[in-house]
Amino acid sequence: MKAEPFSPSRCVGRGLAVLWLTWASALAQDPAAPPPNDSAELAKKLSNPVAALISVPLQNNFEFGGGPNDEGFRYLLNFQPVVPITLNTNWNLISRTIVPVIQQNDLIGTTRQGGLGDIVQSAFFSPKQPGPGGLIWGVGPVFLFPSATDSLLGSEKLGLGPTAVLLKQEHGWTYGALVNQIWSVAGNDNRDEVNATFLQPFLSYTTPKQTTFTINSESTYDWEHEQWTTPVNLMVGQLVKVGGTPVQFQVGGKYYVAGPDAAPDWGIRFSVTLLFPK
Repeated sequence: MKAEPFSPSRCVGRGLAVLWLTWASALAQDPAAPPPNDSAELAKKLSNPVAALISVPLQNNFEFGGGPNDEGFRYLLNFQPVVPITLNTNWNLISRTIVPVIQQNDLIGTTRQGGLGDIVQSAFFSPKQPGPGGLIWGVGPVFLFPSATDSLLGSEKLGLGPTAVLLKQEHGWTYGALVNQIWSVAGNDNRDEVNATFLQPFLSYTTPKQTTFTINSESTYDWEHEQWTTPVNLMVGQLVKVGGTPVQFQVGGKYYVAGPDAAPDWGIRFSVTLLFPK
């Protein structure tokens, strides 16, 4: 049987249909929702990057308009487990991992790539209680691992640097920023050095019904090429319970306000986050 040719529109259509049916089914089958106070607290913690909450986000990104002819397509699945580790009565260590799985067509000429990208691992040392003024913060190291299965999907460099997050939560609002800086320290000498700053300002509001509205930017400045890549994301999420497990479904759009010539123009994001409260 002849293989069906790859079609970005068909892939996105089918993927969104399945994701929509999954979301609708979960919302319809929510008789076991947790008590309001518990739900509100979980929804609030989801907006906090250094909350003491085990979570497993599966972030699906469908991006369009990239490549030399503005016809490129990229599907990016970020597997992003967050695991808090108790150090003592005052401090937590929050492990945040990003494992990217990528399928892209016509972003680099008319070629196609697929596979694993470079893994980013962050570790935040964070106080268990908010500081003065209710400020929540965390600092620590960040690592870049050259795990890409295709040379065009990664840097082929081992990198490291510092990372930090600062935020405040009050009256349903969460606002703050996460930043890191990565420098390459080893790897393929024939590849460009990594010297990149990541900046993620974020603002969200969670309603009493555990619906969360979020706007953020996931900007990266490449110091080697003096280039910003700046997508702005606008999303809405809903916390429900599926089979006894709290789950947040989130959907939204993104628009690239800055980027290299081959960067996508816009995209769609759908995320499913599994929660494992202590």
